[in-house]
This record gives sequence, structure tokens and C-alpha cells, in this order.
Amino acid sequence: MRIVDDLGQRITLPHPAMRIIALYGAYNEILAAMGLEERLVGRTKADSLPPSILSKPSIGTHMRPNVEMILGLKPDLIIQSAGRKDSMTVVHQLKDEGLQAAVFHPINFENLFSVIERLGVLTGESSRAEELIDSLQSRLTKVEHRLQGINHRPRVFFEVRYPNLLAAGRGSIVNDIILRAGGVNCIEHKKKLVRIGMDTLIKQSPEVYIIQRGPMNKNPSNPSERPNFHVLGPVKTNKIMFVDEQVYSRPGPRSVRAVEALAAFLHPDRLGP
Repeated sequence: MRIVDDLGQRITLPHPAMRIIALYGAYNEILAAMGLEERLVGRTKADSLPPSILSKPSIGTHMRPNVEMILGLKPDLIIQSAGRKDSMTVVHQLKDEGLQAAVFHPINFENLFSVIERLGVLTGESSRAEELIDSLQSRLTKVEHRLQGINHRPRVFFEVRYPNLLAAGRGSIVNDIILRAGGVNCIEHKKKLVRIGMDTLIKQSPEVYIIQRGPMNKNPSNPSERPNFHVLGPVKTNKIMFVDEQVYSRPGPRSVRAVEALAAFLHPDRLGP
């Protein structure tokens, strides 16, 4: 079982991975969608999907897992996300202990499908991986066909966090979700996350304001209730949408659901009820 991960590391397993620990929840969802959730032997403290994973031992947090506990579970594959530099510390520790750790960093659907394909190789289940990719791609194609010939792509702002305003840039799965839903990210920076001020937000002239709810943005208020936000176009037109952080910001099978929901919001004449 051989692949190259997103860090260029060659991962070689003598047999298909049967005892897996994902240090980033999206990979649990991918394996579950492939019908392989029984191979998951542990979970991080924050992970609750698929529901069956709640019965697995908790090995700590994504950034600071308990290495001794991981070793005790005898995994033959660790999967980590390269989204933050600190996440690599535990990868180096586990590799020093002789474990195989694959690191992925999908920032668009093409990358996501590549991750699914490579997990199919590592688990010896390439056919299941292809079935999942085909299913997700088919749903994306349906949205694409429904949006053919649209006259206007609204400018979308995606709020990651408030009040210290943090926006989704173009280096994240959120950007691809917006594009495939028939919009355009009004933040042009190539980074995944971009800190901005109110002046910058006003200059970007968003037509739609998307707000994620989740660990990074726990109890966001409605922009109509915030100081100075009344000058924004989406507040005046009520083009505001609250979304689940894990559906929109976590690259996984549910990212397609995000495209479908956002496309219906941006273009109700094409995908509305």
C-alpha cells in the first residue's frame, strides 16, 4: 500500500490499514462514507461524527493528543491535517515511535477527491473510494448544470470569526464551495484565513454575508445588530446566511451539501424549493 501524502512523504504499509486514528475529524467522516468506520480505533476529544465514534477511546485534542494512549491502541495508520504548523509536532513524535502518519491538506474539491483516492489505496478499498468520489462528483455536476448561464455571480463574504473579524480567503475549501455555488469570494487574498478591519470589509462590497457557527465562532450575532454593519449591502437586503462551521470549513463529504445549500441561497430561481 503506497502513496505520497500532501507533504511529499512516501507512506508505505505492508498490508491495508485496519486500525486507524484520524487526528482531524474530516477523515473520520470520509472513512465512514466509504463504509470503513469500524476500522477507526480512537478519536480526538472534539470528534462526534460518525455517531459510532463516540464509543471509541478519546486520545486528547487535535493539536495535543496523548501519544502514549495512541501507542497503546496499536494503530497501523495515523492521519493528520497540515492546516496548522503545530499539528506536525505530534506527527514527528509518532513517526519517531515507528508509526506511519499520512498528512493531507485539501483546500478544494480536486484535493479532497485525491485524499479520498489515496485513503482508498491505504485501506485496500480503492473501489469504495471511487464509488464515493463518483457520488460526490455527480452531485456537484448537477449543481453546475443548474447554474449554467447565470448572469451574475454575487460577491460573498464568509465570516470565520467575530468580533476580531476573520474571513475565509481563497486558500480554503470555503472558496471552492462559494465558486461552485455560483458566487465569488470577495476576499482575494490567497491565504486560508485573513484578518480584516471594518474599512476593508466595506471596500470589498459584499452582496451576501455568510456566518459560520461552531468552535471558531461560537455565538455570532446577526450583523444587523452590530455597530457599523448597517452600511453593508447584505444587511440592507437581508442577504445573510448562518451555516455550520463543520459543514463549510471542514473538507469532507459534507462539503458537497454546503455547495448545494449555498447555491440554493444564492440562486433560488435555479435551485430553490
